[in-house]
Amino acid sequence: MSDAEDPSRILEVGFGFWGSKVLLTAVELELFTILGDEAMTGIALGKALNLHPRGIWDFFDALVALGFLNRAGAGAAAVYSNTGQTSRFLDKNKGEYIGGILEMAGQRLFRFWSDLGPALKTGKPQNEIKHSQKPMFEVLYEDLSRLEQFMGAMRGISRVNFQALAQKFDFSRYSTLCDVGGATGLLSSLVAIQHPQIKCTSFDLPAVEPIARKWIEQAGLTDRVEVVSGDFLKNPLPKADVITMGMILHDWNLEKKKHLIRLAYESVPEGGVFVAIENLIDDERRTNAFGLLMSLNMLIEFGDAFDFTGADFWEWCREAGFKRYEIMHLEGPCSAAIAYK
Repeated sequence: MSDAEDPSRILEVGFGFWGSKVLLTAVELELFTILGDEAMTGIALGKALNLHPRGIWDFFDALVALGFLNRAGAGAAAVYSNTGQTSRFLDKNKGEYIGGILEMAGQRLFRFWSDLGPALKTGKPQNEIKHSQKPMFEVLYEDLSRLEQFMGAMRGISRVNFQALAQKFDFSRYSTLCDVGGATGLLSSLVAIQHPQIKCTSFDLPAVEPIARKWIEQAGLTDRVEVVSGDFLKNPLPKADVITMGMILHDWNLEKKKHLIRLAYESVPEGGVFVAIENLIDDERRTNAFGLLMSLNMLIEFGDAFDFTGADFWEWCREAGFKRYEIMHLEGPCSAAIAYK
């Protein structure tokens, strides 16, 4: 049967929400954390998760088939264990845990995405705002512990790309860096560790400052990474040789994107550089499906926010006055868009 006569890809994507919900539910139940470095029978694991017997074998074996659990043996005597990936990235007791973003996907985004059709027809957000509730970020910033939990989730998902930037980009010509929307100070910390000559600043809203200070102190970098508070929609950015924005530009509409790029241009000296880390859509808009899906997520979350291509980024940066640009692939669908003044 030729590809044109084989519907398997259509069915795989059409029913993709089945596998997604299995993984998100496993994260919500903390299955991978409960397993940890151990192996458990299905009955023991089901009891640990407080599951009804009807679903445990289908649930655990589905995770095996999807590649998220290992299984030794068969039947009631079989034992389940984490894979290398789930042990590393989905066990809350491990430093590289990225499950926080999946927890948010299961609790919020999964149901909001059922309204993609209305989003496409109206161009309006389909999140809490649609139901006359407070926007997610407004709720987050009202409670420090909830904000800290969210920042920790973002930290987990961002680490691999920030580390790749710290290793791949040539920072040898620069002595100062300001990370705009710096959250926990992760990007600043990783650059400071990798490049001792650079003095870093993590810039974010005042509510974030105590969270950033705690993480930076834990890293032993209080003498290398400064925390500065401000609102980049109202205030100038701190001056630095390098301005970075990690997953910031895609949160905004075109007007605010251009505003942030102008601020970056004004904040770096001649020879300075602006780096935007994003799931950049390929210029042909054919291959980076994750970037395109992320842009649809921005529609659902914010309405007029969107992800973009490297060519889009360069058009806006050239308009602001930057002289040249390049794209540096980081990890997976993520790249750094780099503009030089």
